[in-house]
Amino acid sequence: MELIFLTGMSGAGKTQAVKFLEDSGFFCVDNCPPYVLPDLVKGFIKGSGSEDFGINKLAFVVDCRSQEFLDGFESATREIDRMGCVYKIVFLEASDSVLIGRYQQTRRKHPLSGSLSLIEAIAEERSRLTNIRAMADNVIDTSMLTPALLREQLGNIIVQDEGTGISIFIESFGFKYGLPADCDYVFDVRFLPNPYYVDELRNLTGKDAKIGEYLKTFKETDEFLLKMSDMLEFTIPSFVREGKGRVHVGVGCTGGRHRSVYCAARLSEQLKDKGYNVILNHRDIGKEEKRYS
Repeated sequence: MELIFLTGMSGAGKTQAVKFLEDSGFFCVDNCPPYVLPDLVKGFIKGSGSEDFGINKLAFVVDCRSQEFLDGFESATREIDRMGCVYKIVFLEASDSVLIGRYQQTRRKHPLSGSLSLIEAIAEERSRLTNIRAMADNVIDTSMLTPALLREQLGNIIVQDEGTGISIFIESFGFKYGLPADCDYVFDVRFLPNPYYVDELRNLTGKDAKIGEYLKTFKETDEFLLKMSDMLEFTIPSFVREGKGRVHVGVGCTGGRHRSVYCAARLSEQLKDKGYNVILNHRDIGKEEKRYS
């Protein structure tokens, strides 16, 4: 029985995640009170031994809509642990500003609003979920993710590479727009020569071959890429041993358009060649450039 507990902030994308899980063959149970989880899991496991049952992928959505959630989830998972059942906890979150924008667009009511303002309700929920978030095997920040990229990340969590048991999310970004949330590693490539100051390269991006040709003329580019790859290859087996399911790697330059895009793509290629399961995202490549790149 493949078992997932899907949780996280209200408005962070759990509805989209459930649709993907259902499309992937999971039987999903939404808004489930934690105190019934052990009995439900036990029942589904028992039923999975029958040829007529037909359910071997199970996902429970548990969040603050259930008033017992915060008090009962940890004790429920401890009981499921004692049953010897293997599961993954996937936590979805997003920045406060993104959550506020989503609620304003949909005009939905936050589960904790009551007498609280939307901002206060989000802050209260984030505070209440601190311990649950710490339990998660995988934390996905959906602030900058398209639905397609969210599905890709969930897919890599569901079917992790059999050789490594881990997925690697590599994200290029611009420091001028802020650090990505929840990075395990942040590599700063602003020390490399900036293509922005070369007139014929300024309007290109790190996806263009001319940017790569320019950066490769400097020996420190390939040397740094090799050192990044070597360090990740050295540490990833230890992450696997400790049960970590996902490593988030940020590669940043000033604007997230040239150097970080090229280096993130090259790092992704190097790790894929080693057999790792890699997702690549260029967070800021399309943002308007004002002064630097």
